[in-house]
Amino acid sequence: MNHEPFITEKKPFVFLFSRFFLRLGLKIWNRFRAIGSENMPAQGGVIIASNHASFMDPPIVGCGLMHRYVRFMARDTLFQNRIGQWWFENVGVVSLDRNRGDIAAFKAAIALLKAGGALCLFPEGTRTLDGSLQKPKSGIGFLIMKAEVPVLPVYIEGSFKAFPKGAKGIRPAKITARYGALISQDEFKKLGSGKDIYEKAADLVMAKIAELKNV
Repeated sequence: MNHEPFITEKKPFVFLFSRFFLRLGLKIWNRFRAIGSENMPAQGGVIIASNHASFMDPPIVGCGLMHRYVRFMARDTLFQNRIGQWWFENVGVVSLDRNRGDIAAFKAAIALLKAGGALCLFPEGTRTLDGSLQKPKSGIGFLIMKAEVPVLPVYIEGSFKAFPKGAKGIRPAKITARYGALISQDEFKKLGSGKDIYEKAADLVMAKIAELKNV
């Protein structure tokens, strides 16, 4: 399983090839639109935080940010299939053991961010069952405070209708990804300190995502 971070913005061929065809499919089948992608910095470490309603969400986030190489964290069970493992590793996915807390994955993620990489996370941890936003996990708050990078909030509209948990196929529902204004480290530092700082940081990110839902 891949815990080694890429430390440059050089985009692997498998990533570029996959993103091109995934974006084409989203455009044709789901009339995909990306709004506010210019809010994503052209360089430098940044966490991208999105709501999570479908397995489609990772490619949706990446396909809306054509000027950056976006890495993702995904549960290690997705690496069990040999073909899937090859693809995930070659597009640069960082595997995470959600059952026991994967220190190596978190260290790799922090190193990636400090080296100037872009990493996408889903604060809710798992896909929603009814399309509504869920309470975030504190893990993203930990990464934010340790990596000391800004956060780009994202709200994906339509992925739940297109491919909810348990669906047999992707429906032709319209999908829009809204990228909000960056949340700076200054905003997180205003939250203070203490044992609950990671939870507060996660709640702030989720609140910003919720704001984009109503735009």
